[in-house]
Amino acid sequence: MLCPLCESQKCALFYEREDKRYGTRVYIRCGECRLIFLSPEHRFDLEQEKTRYDTHENDPNDPGYVAFLSKLANPLNEQLKPSAQGLDFGCGPGPTMKVILEEKGHHIENYDPIYFFNEALLLKQYDFITCTEAIEHFYQPKKEFDLLKKCLKPNGILGIMTEVLHDEKTFPDWWYHKDPTHVCFYQPQTFEWIAQYYNWKNEPVSKNVVFFKQL
Repeated sequence: MLCPLCESQKCALFYEREDKRYGTRVYIRCGECRLIFLSPEHRFDLEQEKTRYDTHENDPNDPGYVAFLSKLANPLNEQLKPSAQGLDFGCGPGPTMKVILEEKGHHIENYDPIYFFNEALLLKQYDFITCTEAIEHFYQPKKEFDLLKKCLKPNGILGIMTEVLHDEKTFPDWWYHKDPTHVCFYQPQTFEWIAQYYNWKNEPVSKNVVFFKQL
């Protein structure tokens, strides 16, 4: 089995569990980039994914959700020039990053393969791209990161928010893999590999937020 991020063959069984609703769940770890990923045969199909996403209550009028996204939006805003042009990649059914950053004077487009599909947006380049709680859903992370690189202008910033696995020993009790739509799990070493491969500067912002800067 090839790693869906670095395409290495250095992949091996990492963890297996029984889910009361979904049955056996097998997780593979890449020895090269340290990505942990759900074995492909256990992924949802598109209809199952959408059914799950439809239950999310992401609302720009929810102060708690706005505060959550602001953990990325605020430090990003500090690094952006006035009136920067951006893309929220994987914005979901209740896009909120657009509201937060446009209040700060920037312009941002919403893109989501299910809810806001517009291929024309992926043919442009942006000063910044936000990707909050989305990369864990990537079935083909290499393909998605290749695309994100093409969409970033020189010196552009890719802001990512996801739960990062900081200690592999905690994986069995980690809540993050118990969401059936979460299929890829990243470690700090994974982000280091991504930065090196794409010639990006890796800038951790907080425990679960990282900026990649296009060089």
